[in-house]
Amino acid sequence: MDEFELTDNQRRVLDYIRQHTAERGRAPTLREIADALGFARHSSAQDYVKALERKGALERIPHRGLRLNHRSRTPAAMLLPLVGRVAAGSPILATENIEGEFGIDASLFRPRPDYFLRVVGLSMRDAGILDGDLAAIHRTDTADNGRIVVARVDDEVTLKTLECKRGRIRLLPSNPDFAPIEIDPERESFAIEGLYVGMIRRT
Repeated sequence: MDEFELTDNQRRVLDYIRQHTAERGRAPTLREIADALGFARHSSAQDYVKALERKGALERIPHRGLRLNHRSRTPAAMLLPLVGRVAAGSPILATENIEGEFGIDASLFRPRPDYFLRVVGLSMRDAGILDGDLAAIHRTDTADNGRIVVARVDDEVTLKTLECKRGRIRLLPSNPDFAPIEIDPERESFAIEGLYVGMIRRT
């Protein structure tokens, strides 16, 4: 008996999503599903994905995207939002900032990440974080001194090492070509948006 009582086409869609995620590190788009499986309309792929969610084969996690159910033979597979350049003043996970989804083994990172942030620039080069890397971020508004964080200064979001000393806050780069960012709480809005827990480099 089918573990989810799926139709043949639903099973094909689920198997394709599993295969695509394993091979490419991200979930397929509806267009890719439709093209790969020969559906005449992309809306058909959307209907199958929704049916798989209803039957429990796929699970949509708030702010994390789709995850294959633990009975689907890939227990750690999880799809997380991939955030590109963050629009000034908008929440990190606002729709306009989401480039897509990226699949991971959830056991690779501790604590578990909530999204990936595409790194732009080389300010964290000496910490092994390069332009184009996908930084895994755990959502939190607190972090210990010396941890790499996603911070918001006024309307800008940056990935830097947090330094708190004698009431001063600085965001430190890991590249001597870049200057530290000095935070003046009386003149600037400052907030921690997340904690860096690792990265993926796509070759």
